[in-house]
Parts: sequence; structure tokens; C-alpha cells
Amino acid sequence: MNKKKLIIFMPSIEGGGVEKNLFIISNYLSTKLSNVSLITVNKNFNHFFKKIKIVNPKYSFWNNFGRRIKYVVCLIILIKTFLKDKNYVVIAFQANLYCAVVCKLFGIKIILRSNSSPSGWSKNFFKKFLYKKFLKLADCIIVNSFDFQAEFKKMFNVKSVCIYNPLNKKEIISKSKNKLIFPFFENKKKCLKIINVARFTDQKDHLTLLKAINLIKDKINFKLLIIGRGVNKKMMINYIKKNNLHQIVKIINFQNNPYKYMKKSDLFVLTSKFEGLPNVLLEAITLKIFVISSNCPTGPKEILDSGKGGILFNVGDYKKLSNHILFYVKNRDKFKNKINYSFKSLHRFDYHDNLEKYLKVVKRYA
Repeated sequence: MNKKKLIIFMPSIEGGGVEKNLFIISNYLSTKLSNVSLITVNKNFNHFFKKIKIVNPKYSFWNNFGRRIKYVVCLIILIKTFLKDKNYVVIAFQANLYCAVVCKLFGIKIILRSNSSPSGWSKNFFKKFLYKKFLKLADCIIVNSFDFQAEFKKMFNVKSVCIYNPLNKKEIISKSKNKLIFPFFENKKKCLKIINVARFTDQKDHLTLLKAINLIKDKINFKLLIIGRGVNKKMMINYIKKNNLHQIVKIINFQNNPYKYMKKSDLFVLTSKFEGLPNVLLEAITLKIFVISSNCPTGPKEILDSGKGGILFNVGDYKKLSNHILFYVKNRDKFKNKINYSFKSLHRFDYHDNLEKYLKVVKRYA
């Protein structure tokens, strides 16, 4: 029997951490497997994929619709593909339940990669019930942290495989050295440079970060840079104006290379309500930037080894976060050991080791 062809299913590509993993994993698999396709609505990221057949809808106007519509469009493409040929295995990065149902109807092996902790999206009883029923359709479920794996078992009674996000340290360090002229971070006076890189959504909880720095704006000399894009940008700008923070807080759009900005920073702050395994923390640690993060489910606690490699605070506790920032400023030298500890711990996220684990899972079904 011929080797099965691989379909990667990702209806909506938006340029976040999930997408970084998508690019890395897909391109690696395409070097090891002879026939790899990607089904997606978005065409503006096609150039990120190498040796992969991109299957987009005929008309580009679908790109203007929300995720749910994109899911439907790509599911229709998936069904049409199976009607012509069933010699496939699918790995889904998005729309997992819908994709699993379609695959099972056609007798196709399906691997689901879940990207963020169910604590953030399974509070609805009906949704939780559906996941508990339909996740069992998957032939394999991949999660990206061990805490995440434990949550899946507890909430849905399903087994999963933990594969850490593959971290390309060489690329991050190389890109961080690119020339950057950025006056906002150029200051002769001693100034703490804080950075946050995240989509502007409720999940990332930028309001907690802004509230924290509002409490300390008259206590220390600092600048805060926020990089990203999303629906909450207007709300963030309004908060900055209302609290007269415009001289110390700057928001810039999503960057293909955020590392050159991160390299100029002293402190990375993550305020997420939930994650999976946040790439951005791994990237900050790679550049030896000290990290303060919410202890959200899941990922930060695992990355920072329960605080041995950084500082953790309770989700939404902006007062505690402000105190942590002040404490860091006054005791910066004492935290060098934590930076070194977290950097040495990055071996867990080795680029090649974790990509090989993905390949091993796919080959099991292909």
C-alpha cells in the first residue's frame, strides 16, 4: 500500500505563537515526508511554507471573514479532498472537533494538536460535554506541556502525548542582532525597559499589565513597549490616554522580528489568563531577559520551574505584579541566577528533539 499523504489543517492563520509552531513543524515534516499539503483560508502566509502544497479557497474574499466561517470553508475543502482520495492522514492545528468528525466519517486517521489550556475555553458545560465526547474520535492528541496533559486527562478523560514546542535558539539570537533604531528605548538615564509581545485579546489580559504600571509610574523610571495586534487595541489606547501613560507606554503593531526589540529590553512581562506553552517566554529566556509571568494554566510554571527561573504571580493580580516589578528594579543583580537557571533549562525544548517526536507520531499513522 502507498504511503499516506499528510494534510495539515489550519483554517485561520493569524501570526501568533500557534502559527510559529505551525511553520516550524510543517516545514520540518515536509523535509521528511514526500507529500504534505496545508489547507487554510489565509494566502498572505503562503511564503512561510517550503515544499508544501497550499490549498486555499478559490476566492480571496473569504480571508475577510471570522474564524467560524473559515472553519466551514476549509472543512468543505477537506470533504472534497476525501471524496477524490482517502489515502491521507490529517494533523489539525485548529477546529479540532469539526476536523475529527469529518475525518472519522471518511475513515481517515486524525492527529489533533491542542494549543491552549482547556481552563480557558471549556467552562461552558455544553462545550465541555462535546469535547469529552468527540475528543475520543482522535487517533492521537498532542499537547505542549505536562500540566496541559494532566488537565486533558482530568477534564475529558482522554490520553494525550506531550511534545514541547521546538525552540530554534539560533534563529532567535541571530534575528535579535538585526539593526534597530528605536528612540523610545534609547535613554541616557537609567531606565527599566519592559516589553510584552502578545495578541490584543482578553486571553492575554493587557489591562492587568497597564494597571500594574499605572501604580508605579511615579515610583521608578521605566518604559513599556507592547507589540501585537487584535480587537482590544482601542481599549488599551483609551486606558493609556485616560491615565496619562502615553509618554512611558508605546504600542506598535505585530512584528515578524520582535527579537530585536526584545534584545533591548530588561524585563519581559506576561499577563495571560491561560496559555498552552507560551513561545514568547521561551524566546525571552533565550535572549536572557528576566521574566515575570502570570501563573496561568498552563506553561509558565513549567517553563520557569515553579519560580526558580523567574517570578510568578496570580492571574489578574496587578497590585502584586507592580510590587514584583519594583522588587526586581531594586534587586536586579540578585536575579541573574534565575536568568541563568532558566536559560540552562531550555534544553527541554530542543529544536530537533521535539521535531523528531512530531515526525515519529505522524509516521505511526502515515
